[in-house]
Amino acid sequence: MIKTRKKNELNFIHLDRLAFDIDGVVADIMTTFLEMARERYGRGHLRYEHITTFFLEECLDLEPWIIDTLIRELIDRPHELPVEPFPHAVPVLTRLAQETPLLFITARDRARPIQTWLHRTLEEVPPEAIRVFATGDPDAKIHYLQDHGIRYFVEDRLETCHHLAGHGITPILFAQPWNRREHPFLEVRDWPELARLLFGEGVGQ
Repeated sequence: MIKTRKKNELNFIHLDRLAFDIDGVVADIMTTFLEMARERYGRGHLRYEHITTFFLEECLDLEPWIIDTLIRELIDRPHELPVEPFPHAVPVLTRLAQETPLLFITARDRARPIQTWLHRTLEEVPPEAIRVFATGDPDAKIHYLQDHGIRYFVEDRLETCHHLAGHGITPILFAQPWNRREHPFLEVRDWPELARLLFGEGVGQ
């Protein structure tokens, strides 16, 4: 069983020192991936809970070329595909944007397509209050976070959480089937739980 720290074990979070990953935290990219695999390649047996690792070829019954094709499409044009935000992400981020600009650090190799998706998804947030940086490498996130004085980062990749923690950033793990291993980090199951951590109350429930 995974042990997680309780909310009150984390000191007060300065909202202007907080940043977010996008895929697997804000954007439900894997649901769209699976829907595309079912519709285009007849893989109706695939389920979200089957994704137990970031190395999709190790956990999904899909040829590597199919995985590469779908991932590339999701990177290049998420704003043109039926990618949805996770439940309650929009009201939480919209409220947060009223207090501080939103900062997103993604390991994608292109920022503009997912930035377009964010602008469309967070329609009540002024575009100038949404900043997106694409690192091209999960391990490169630390440099952008340090450059912007970030102390807390919401992330779904457990390996990245360990890397950030080793450099003085406090990770907040967003629970997903692919990060169900023992870890020492604060964990949230969903956006209402994250809202209670940030604001002391739920948002959009």
